[in-house]
Amino acid sequence: MSDPGDQHPLWLGSTPLVLASGSRTRFALLVAAGIPVEVVKPVLDERALSDPLEQKGVPAERIAVSLAKAKALAVAKQQRGRLVLGADQTLACDHRLLHKPRDRASAAEQLRFLSGKTHQLHAAVALATEQTVVASFTAFAKLTMHVLSDAMIERYLDAAGEAVMQSVGGYQLERVGIHLFSKITGDHSTILGLPMLETLARLRALKLVPG
Repeated sequence: MSDPGDQHPLWLGSTPLVLASGSRTRFALLVAAGIPVEVVKPVLDERALSDPLEQKGVPAERIAVSLAKAKALAVAKQQRGRLVLGADQTLACDHRLLHKPRDRASAAEQLRFLSGKTHQLHAAVALATEQTVVASFTAFAKLTMHVLSDAMIERYLDAAGEAVMQSVGGYQLERVGIHLFSKITGDHSTILGLPMLETLARLRALKLVPG
């Protein structure tokens, strides 16, 4: 394998970062930052991990961290000697934790619930090697939706298509989901599911990107 530094001058690692996620958005954020990435999807039942925590009243940000760690460790044990990044995101509103919609009807229900309200997105990242988490953190953003009429929700769902089932809340801000919002507070990459400033700070501390 050639030295990643030959083509990625901002990466000091001897091998690419392993991304324990199938998210094309997270992959694109890392690549855009000059980080060489290999994708290995973790095999685990996220709901089996998150549901007991939710039932115990564990805060949304801690659930996100637990899932990010589980993903990173699940892949790290298969990728010996490699640094693995796991990430997860939760959406909380009015003490309710939302999950990815099952279908168009459940996406519409989530949008009606979020209409006119401010909700929080918690994005968590864990870095692991072997069976050790070497760093983890969360970041959050606040998003306020317009008051959405049923007609607007149906029009939005028509425009968004199958993508509404891919993201919690039924929207992707980087696409037509931007039409739903009146106010956003927080870093854009956090909203996309991978807080890049904080991630780069952890990689810098590990001497994997230059200071």
